[in-house]
Amino acid sequence: MALNDLPLVATDRKLRGIRPFKAMHHFRKLIADKEDTKQVFHIIEALAGRKVLDQAKAFIPTATAQDFIQREGKLPLADMLDDHARWADCGPNTVAQHYMRFMKREGLSANGLLEESYDWKPRHERPKDQLEWYLCRLRDTHDLFHVLTTYGRDALGEAALLGFSYEQNQNLGVKFIAYAAARQIKKVTGTSAPLYGAIREGRDLGKAAAKLAHMDVEAVMRSDIDEVRKQLNIGTPVLYRQCLAQLEAEGYGEDELDISGAQAA
Repeated sequence: MALNDLPLVATDRKLRGIRPFKAMHHFRKLIADKEDTKQVFHIIEALAGRKVLDQAKAFIPTATAQDFIQREGKLPLADMLDDHARWADCGPNTVAQHYMRFMKREGLSANGLLEESYDWKPRHERPKDQLEWYLCRLRDTHDLFHVLTTYGRDALGEAALLGFSYEQNQNLGVKFIAYAAARQIKKVTGTSAPLYGAIREGRDLGKAAAKLAHMDVEAVMRSDIDEVRKQLNIGTPVLYRQCLAQLEAEGYGEDELDISGAQAA
């Protein structure tokens, strides 16, 4: 069955309420083992709330979303992003070239994150509806968010990007991880850097920007990155960079902050 033939929400989909104790249980597991990335998905599911679902259900019926669904039914978004040969003719300052350099430098792939999510919940257990397509789009564009916002994969960068993403997508689990990660960095380092301010800055930037998960990814990839940031109203994370500089001056580089568990998010 084609993606655009699927129901918006499957009748057997279980939409559960917010479960804070379950989220805290899985966050403790994440802190204990930052490589156990499936805990992130548990947290996000436990605190999803209604807003992200309402946003999805408002966007999916639009002509724009249905066009994406039709295209991505033929070529999944993760496969398109990972097909670096597809972007070989793009200029040096295009989003595609910045994205490919970022993914190569970090040793990442869009399908790698997809497979991690399937370790948490196998493909055959997922509801077959267009809402699932939307939620997968939020997942598959995560590293593209990094490139467009300039947030790094250091622990604070991941946390601040989650602050940005919360205002974009309204998932309370994402907000919880952002602030919990900042708290953990503070606990580990004892820094006086305004970590919570960096999360709030990320939220302000996310609120001001256009919905990145609703963008035409293929068109964006072929566009000049400075023009895209201007068109999507993506601001510069100044306070985040100031925090990084202060943490580095205090002797905490990326490797030291890696113990916070925020990078797993």
